[in-house]
Amino acid sequence: MLTNAPGVYTPQEDTRFLIEALRAAAVPAGAKVLDVGTGTGALALAALRAGAATVTAVDVSLRAVLTARLNTLGRPVRVRWGNVLDVRGRFDLVLANPPYVPANQAARGQARAWDAGVDGRELLDPLCAKVSDLLEPGGTLLLVHSGLCGVDTTVSKLRDAGLKASVVDRRWTPFGPVMRGRIPFLEARKLVEPGQRHEELVVIRGDKPA
Repeated sequence: MLTNAPGVYTPQEDTRFLIEALRAAAVPAGAKVLDVGTGTGALALAALRAGAATVTAVDVSLRAVLTARLNTLGRPVRVRWGNVLDVRGRFDLVLANPPYVPANQAARGQARAWDAGVDGRELLDPLCAKVSDLLEPGGTLLLVHSGLCGVDTTVSKLRDAGLKASVVDRRWTPFGPVMRGRIPFLEARKLVEPGQRHEELVVIRGDKPA
């Protein structure tokens, strides 16, 4: 059971979806893993269970960092406070569940875990540009986000960065509280159809040539 603190993103459907993709990807034994937006550290722990040797976990929330450190205490996990764009080094696997919910205001407080600008790509675009530098030759990215914020755009940007990229899984899930709370904004932006109350989640895989 994971410990969580007020204001830290609780693992939800997207987290579970990415963990399933992690298991299916067959992590090489001894892999070095980067967990982007670690929150409680759930993905970092899942990576260890899948065979990773070490995990570097990053989050911009100090509360999340302290929570993840508590949950991974005694494990080979280094939890860092900061932005993925500041990370140095290369990894065999990058796991990313970044903020991707379209928002009509700047992210503040707990909302930094999900709000990502008017098109949901405030963090996705920089991550797509950066991730090739974070991967070892032959390394893999597994990224989850909503279909509302441009699946084809993400795949295209990863390919432009030199990765072989494609969608490896999809599923529909009911809107959570955050999405339900901004239906008028989403409809006005034509990101959802009138009456739509489900979103498609996708896992995108990007492989760097060996």
